[in-house]
Formats: sequence, C-alpha cells, structure tokens
Amino acid sequence: MPSVPPHNPPRAPGRGRGCGRCHRAGRRQSVTCGVWATGLDLSSPGGSADLVAELEELGLGAFWLSEGLVHDPFVDATRLLAATRSTVIGTGIAVIYGRHAHWMRNSARAVLDTHPDRFVFGLGTSNPRVVEEVLGLDFRRPIATLRAYLDDLDAPDGLRSMLGLPDADRLPRLLAALGPRAMDLARDRADGAITYLVPPEHTVQARAVLGPDHTLVVEQAVVVGASQNDARSRARAHVAGYLGLPTYRASWQRLGFTDADFDGGGSDRLIDAMVATGEDQVADRIAAHLAAGADHVCLQALPAQPFALPGRQWRTLSALGQSVTA
Repeated sequence: MPSVPPHNPPRAPGRGRGCGRCHRAGRRQSVTCGVWATGLDLSSPGGSADLVAELEELGLGAFWLSEGLVHDPFVDATRLLAATRSTVIGTGIAVIYGRHAHWMRNSARAVLDTHPDRFVFGLGTSNPRVVEEVLGLDFRRPIATLRAYLDDLDAPDGLRSMLGLPDADRLPRLLAALGPRAMDLARDRADGAITYLVPPEHTVQARAVLGPDHTLVVEQAVVVGASQNDARSRARAHVAGYLGLPTYRASWQRLGFTDADFDGGGSDRLIDAMVATGEDQVADRIAAHLAAGADHVCLQALPAQPFALPGRQWRTLSALGQSVTA
C-alpha cells in the first residue's frame, strides 16, 4: 500500500508531516499524524473541501473519513482528493454491511486508480448501533461475515471475465480491528489494521500480532482549545457512547479495565486512557502510540456540538502533528 507503508523503526526526527507514510516522486516521506472526521458529509461540500485544502497548507498530511451519514465516503474521498495536492485521504471505515463486495471493490478501485499514492482503503464491520439501528440489518458473527466478505472481494470479477478482460490485482486495504481474531484477520487478509478508541497499551499488542510488515493506523480521540471542564465533558460523552457496545467493553477488559470502570458513564481512569485533552497531552499520546508501534495516528477532535466540524481544533492539530515523533 504505497500511501501507508508498514512500520519500520526507528524514525528519523524531523521528517514528519501529517499521517501515515507516502511516496512522493520516488522518495519516502514520513507522515506521522492526521485528523479523523465524523459528519463531514453533513456540511457544505464546497466548504468542507475548502477547509481540508486550508489544513493541507497548514501541514495536514492525511484526512480520514468515517462512514458517511449522507454521502458515500468514496464520493467524499474523491472530492477531497480533487481539492488537495498531497494530503492522503482514507476511509476509516467503509462499512461492509449493505454494500455488495462487487460495488465496494469498484468504488475503491476507481479512487485508487485515480490517486494511487493518496488514497487508503479501510473497511470493516462497524458495530450493532450502526448496522442494526441505522441500516436495519442483522449484526451477527461479524468476524465470519468479514472473512466471507473478503473472499467475495478477492474473487475473480465475473464482469471482467465476461468481457474477456484480465482480472485486476488484489485491492490493497486496511481492516478495522480491535480484538485478537480481528487483528489476526487484518494480518492474514489485509495490509494492516485500523484501531479505534484504544490506548498505547493496545497499540503494543496490535503491533505484536501484525508483525513488522503490516501497517497499523491508530485513531485517538482528543480535545484541544477548550476549558478543562468542557474538555472533560466532551471526553466523557464520547466514551459513554461506546460503553454499551460489547466489542469495546471486551477490548478494554483485555487491557485490565473492569466493570467498575464502566459504571456511571465511565471511570476517570477509562476516560483519561481513551481521550487526550490539551495540546501537551495530545502530543504525548501521539508519541506514545508511535513508540508503541503505530505507523500513524489519526486524531478525532471532539466538537462542542455533535457532528459540527471542529475546524479550529483541526487547525491546531495539523500544526501539532508535524512536531511529534516517536
């Protein structure tokens, strides 16, 4: 995957810009940090494209799109790639439920063919809240479902065969993964993994499973530019939204958190471990993930209002990410 090559320590200080690693004119450029967007498609398409282009000028190296609430993430990725010159755009993630593997493959390949060095294809199962409550589909046996989906994704293209065309190469991709079975699948059937709502201790474990030759992208929730009380409130509300999801509770329990940490909206210990607040703590958390084995860290800035674009925080983070190395 040219845009996000695998972990290859040590990193030379001062080579960072943005998130991941990419090839530019035959040179490898280290990119350690970028931003993660939720609800971008609820904003004006032109305004959000202008904002990402502005962030690129401030040093943004990568911009990750979550599954669209209104727009398809591949459409938004194409729009943002056209609005920028060097920023890597990734789907973090495109949800497999409700998308036939044939159409998922075609969508991802269309973007990759146009921007082979600037697009990262991330996919996964998401969670029951999205799949069942939003899509109205059955969320059962997600690992088996994802494995079968990858089989379909990699199967010979019947249409190309019908037209007498050679089959295309396997799609480079990253899989959303938290638990051991999902991480094994990311190692065996993908180019690496994307983790979500995890501390650096999880990053150590993920790197051990993936080995040195696979990419590890880590999402990190953050709040910058807010008062301590406001930042704490945003962090607690964010984590509380995942307390009822078994996958996340199991992930945290494997890291030593207990049922007591899940009571009352989450213990201070849990909140502090999952969300970094303030520029100093964010910088320390980025460095900790990189030292633990992450190839890049995507920063999800928690807004004051749900789905509002945290443009001011993104501007701060675009500059902050350039100064952090493992």
